[in-house]
Amino acid sequence: MRGGASVVRFALCSTAVALAIAAPSAASAQSEAQAGQRYSFRVPRQSLDAALRSVARTARAQILFDRELVATRQSQPLDGVFTVRQALTRAIGASPLTVEQSTRGVFTIRLATRSISTPMQRPDVHARAGKPRSGGAPSIRAGAEGGVAEPEPAEEIVVTGFRQSLERSAGIKRRSVHVEDAVVAEDIGKFPDPSTAAALQRVPGVQVTVGGNNEITGVMIRGLADILSTVDGREVVSAVGRGFALQDLPAVALARVSVVKTSTANLIEGGIAGITDLRLNKPFNFRDPALIVTARSNYSSNTERLNPQLGVLVTDRWDSGIGEIGALLNLSYAYFDYARPNSYITEQRSLSAAPYRIAGVVARNTAAGSTEYGWYDRPQVNGSLQWQAAPELEVYADGLFTGYRSKYQTAVVATPLFFGETTVAQYEVDREDCFTARVTPGGYNPNALELARGLISDSNPGGGFAVERLCNLTSGRFNNARALTSTQARTQRSYNYVLAGGLKYRSGPDTIVFDVAYQRATSESSGVIVDIGKRITVDLQTDVDEGNLQIHPGNPLGDASGFFLRNGLNQNFSRSVGGLKQARLDFTHDFDRAWGGIDTLQVGLRYADRTGLFNQAILNRTVADLTIPVAVTLPADFLVRAPGISRINGGAPFLVPDPYYLRSSAGRDILRGIYGVPLGDPPYQPERRFEAEERTYAAYLQLGFSTPIGESVSIDGLVGVRATHTERRIAGAGLVSGVLVPQLASTTDTDMLPNASARIQFGGGLQTRLSYAKAIRRPEFSALNPGLSYTISTNPATLNTGTAGNPNLRPQKSDSFDAAVEYYWGSNFVAVGAFARNIKDRVINAANAEIIDGFTYNISRPRNVGEAKLRGVEVSGQAFLDFLPGALSGIGLSGNFTLVDSEVGAGNGSRPDQLAGFEIQGVSRYNYNLGLIYERNGISGRLVYTRRSRYYDIDVTGSANVRPIDPARALDLSFTPTSLRHVRPGGRLDFSIGYDINDNLRVDVGGTNILRNTLRGYFDVDYLTHDRREDDSIYTIGIRARL
Repeated sequence: MRGGASVVRFALCSTAVALAIAAPSAASAQSEAQAGQRYSFRVPRQSLDAALRSVARTARAQILFDRELVATRQSQPLDGVFTVRQALTRAIGASPLTVEQSTRGVFTIRLATRSISTPMQRPDVHARAGKPRSGGAPSIRAGAEGGVAEPEPAEEIVVTGFRQSLERSAGIKRRSVHVEDAVVAEDIGKFPDPSTAAALQRVPGVQVTVGGNNEITGVMIRGLADILSTVDGREVVSAVGRGFALQDLPAVALARVSVVKTSTANLIEGGIAGITDLRLNKPFNFRDPALIVTARSNYSSNTERLNPQLGVLVTDRWDSGIGEIGALLNLSYAYFDYARPNSYITEQRSLSAAPYRIAGVVARNTAAGSTEYGWYDRPQVNGSLQWQAAPELEVYADGLFTGYRSKYQTAVVATPLFFGETTVAQYEVDREDCFTARVTPGGYNPNALELARGLISDSNPGGGFAVERLCNLTSGRFNNARALTSTQARTQRSYNYVLAGGLKYRSGPDTIVFDVAYQRATSESSGVIVDIGKRITVDLQTDVDEGNLQIHPGNPLGDASGFFLRNGLNQNFSRSVGGLKQARLDFTHDFDRAWGGIDTLQVGLRYADRTGLFNQAILNRTVADLTIPVAVTLPADFLVRAPGISRINGGAPFLVPDPYYLRSSAGRDILRGIYGVPLGDPPYQPERRFEAEERTYAAYLQLGFSTPIGESVSIDGLVGVRATHTERRIAGAGLVSGVLVPQLASTTDTDMLPNASARIQFGGGLQTRLSYAKAIRRPEFSALNPGLSYTISTNPATLNTGTAGNPNLRPQKSDSFDAAVEYYWGSNFVAVGAFARNIKDRVINAANAEIIDGFTYNISRPRNVGEAKLRGVEVSGQAFLDFLPGALSGIGLSGNFTLVDSEVGAGNGSRPDQLAGFEIQGVSRYNYNLGLIYERNGISGRLVYTRRSRYYDIDVTGSANVRPIDPARALDLSFTPTSLRHVRPGGRLDFSIGYDINDNLRVDVGGTNILRNTLRGYFDVDYLTHDRREDDSIYTIGIRARL
């Protein structure tokens, strides 16, 4: 019988019917005889929504209706014995609604006459577009509850899989009051992508990057990374950061992910880019008891290993003496081995420096490579309880735990090229690839202190720099170079705990929601670095297929003999703890246009109390270079072979310190004894500690309006304002000349955030949108830390660094404007949108040379100097080719294209933004997705190509990197040329194919990055190559069972 119910459910997915009330599968396929069965009903006069739910529960019937259609209507009382149809007709009373019954026994409530236009879906107070605001019924087609039910098609169309997911996403987009895009799970445990961030890269305007562990990270919306993350409408954060790592919540746990690109007053403030809202499953979203198990095996091409990924969801709902109760528990676990090789050459440096004294040639300071490899796992648990205490009242409680645990290491092979005994031979220079640069006697770009000494000349021999014409070194053999290999052994653990609860009360036109939540987030990390080395010869080619090639003749770094300790011992331990308490009260009243065109009033309050504590210890100690032999100082098993890097010695393994030795307490203490530092992990240092407290108060008022304009045109929208006030206290310390100086800063900020939006519906599926909203982004706690900390490098080829915060940073502010034209027909749509963002008080970090106790450090400090503008166009659409014959009718197409024109402004006069005139960091000018879909006869497949254009991801203007300068400005000491690390255009091809063996069992296979895209970076001009990172390809096979 379940199969019949499924046919009905999927058939209704092709209509605008939005909400299904719970019924067991046996009852949902009633025969004509069963349709005449009579039941005893005792239903008082109440909201029609609640009355229909009561009828469904009493008769165990399936009733479909649009919640917006009945939201403001009152029922007639029921007291007697009736058939379901009779009971529904009596409950509706004089309302202009009709009751229809399908041959399968499903009841549908419709308007007596068909409406031409579709009212805009009003957001509930938690912005749950596409889901019921109170428990009871799951959405058959998420996001369609704002629509008017249309007649069932003459022929039932079974819609499942990717097509169902895309159709539901389109429904959300169409009916949302926001400019919103969504990715919807086609069924429990059947999210269309393996991870949350991977799913988001399909959304128009979203750009992503790949992290060191091969996970997709770095989500940006329309070129901005300042995103507010919410889970079930509640803000979630990291321990001391504003953001939330989306990869912490696995896709298998999600029902939906929404990307809200324009804000409204009822939404939590904090994201000038937008909001990513992650929706978990709830027990009242299920009609029947369910036990769903998912299992997947993931194969990594880089590691050549299989890893498990598991998920279990169990849920049930039952009637009790105190009302209906639902419970849900979801558990998931994923384990990954990973490796990400990277060959790179570091900052440009002129060969005019010692030991070479060759004028006019730019080389690289170091030829190097690394492989980050290891393992990580992600446990996750979420649960929910819902209690329908009365027809008008629902009480709920939610819990969430996410974890990330990793032991990993970075194996480094590096050859610094500028030690005194190194020589170069057989080098080649490309005389076409040249530029003008400022160059210090050491071959670097001058810092502010060197620049102030002026140009080197006969009259100024103590000047800080010269001006050279430099041409690119394309190849060379460097002899007697001090090579090193290194192990950076690290552990990392982060946990998030969220407990929440509240109630929803609906009576007639009024809805009240009260929600409280508490989050605790912790993060711990440790890292120990040891370098070893020997003298070798290296053959370097700097520009081969947009990367470099390195050969060590004879592979001496793979031979255990002759290694010495190099540079020093580096220790870095940190721990962060954060807490977030939040409570909100929201009230909505539906006027049903009793006040002219005003039909909704929303008011609400929110309180949030955040705390954050950061502790760190960094203890470095140098050692006399190449004087302590490894073989006679450390155990024989101290050296192990690291995975090779394809562009260094053809991928041959090389020897490094054993990472397990460096992570063990005994091994660390042996090394500490050799380097002469105290045994045991170093205590946290007070100069690196900061503690933050922040309280935020917010209140909002928002009106919704809706009015017809002529016979077929209507307009609806929102006008609102959100007021926020924040009080903040940051305590830290600075270390000045060895003296600890406590620092304390208290700040406040108050903001008014207005919004206005309108949608015009022209009938026939055509609509336009216009919106305006002001948004803010508060600074990170670490950026507000008033303390100063710095680190002396143990590697002479690496500069000393430091960081300092700025407690007077102001929130970034954005004025956003959006316009869109959308056309929907059947399951298809096309949408064209334009957007603009004007951002003020942009926060930038700039590094400048500072002398502290006789040492020079590159100290990075944040400040509000910037402004930025973005303009862009988004085009998206999908189409299903149902008109094709036979098997071809299962083909569908989807795609989107985003063009972004961004520009950093000039700053605030005396302290200009050094990136003025450039595009915003991390923003590609364009990105697009193209998807081919197939869905028929239990087979579903998808092939998607995602591509983004060039962008820059690192600003190294404050570094010593030699860089091009306009010759006309070379002697303008007020001008500092930028130096940026760019990433070349790249794309990824992903696929998945699934087959439904039956209604309860599905198998699937898939692959990500199957074309083996690599990240390829360069500095400033494209022939100054920097790195080439070998992104992984992952292939999967999985099974999903409903038991």
